[in-house]
Amino acid sequence: MQIITRLDELNIQDKTAIAIGKFDGIHLGHKKLLKYITDQKQDGLKATVFTFEPSPEEFFVGHPVRQLFTRNEKRKAFEELGIDILVEFPLTLETAATPPEDFVKMILVEDLKADFIAAGTDVSFGDKGRGDQYLLKNLSKELGFELCLIDKVMLDGEEVSSTRVRNQVADGNMPMVTRLLGNDYCVCGIVEHGRQLGRTIGIPTVNILPSANKLLPPFGVYSSIVKIDGKEYNGMTNIGRKPTVSSSNQVGVETYLYDFNEDVYGKMIEVRLKKFVRPEMKFDSIEQLKAQIENDLEAAIR
Repeated sequence: MQIITRLDELNIQDKTAIAIGKFDGIHLGHKKLLKYITDQKQDGLKATVFTFEPSPEEFFVGHPVRQLFTRNEKRKAFEELGIDILVEFPLTLETAATPPEDFVKMILVEDLKADFIAAGTDVSFGDKGRGDQYLLKNLSKELGFELCLIDKVMLDGEEVSSTRVRNQVADGNMPMVTRLLGNDYCVCGIVEHGRQLGRTIGIPTVNILPSANKLLPPFGVYSSIVKIDGKEYNGMTNIGRKPTVSSSNQVGVETYLYDFNEDVYGKMIEVRLKKFVRPEMKFDSIEQLKAQIENDLEAAIR
């Protein structure tokens, strides 16, 4: 997958099918949109995602916003969905002020060779967000690209949106998050050396430090599936600060893997959260902690 992050890289030679959006959480609605452009690959078009970096929400608010997908997680997801070109359009005061007509004509059509454009009916782009579905309709006739506008996807009578996904993550309702995304909620990271306390009590774990801007569910224990080197392992994951054994404010993601005892330090792993088991707790002793972990393992297996 080709990744474009600078304005001087926008000159594409092949005709493209472009999906425009924030893609702050790649949920069922986004996947429906992406399916329209990947279908165009059979006609020789390059499936292209046009999004913004930083996100419009973060840019206009002026401070970091917790993300459902980190930048690397988003890139990985797009590649797995069959995207050929990912444009992370640099959002600045200057580029944000681009007249919407120029945005379509000069950037999407001239620079990116758009032959097919897909967007949600609530699409907004260009100076002060003046670009909308109606402008796209008018320009599609003038500039000769095919336009596909996608209605919102509904689930259980409610609209699927990134806000809805965020709310469910905040509630720790991972089964609903899975339904809204079409896949499990993941936390990715490189396995770090921890205190290795788990090994001393017979419960070795793998530890990752989540990205600072990653939106995490409530601290606690979750049943999980961990992907390492393309293979999947059942596990039990603790998200939090481990108050029984640490006074640090560092938030970690620590996972015990069933029937696994390999050295994976330095490897990138993907932790998929399945279901909330219990909140994070502080115990009076290591023995109490070990007993609780053994109970958690049985609960996670069930």
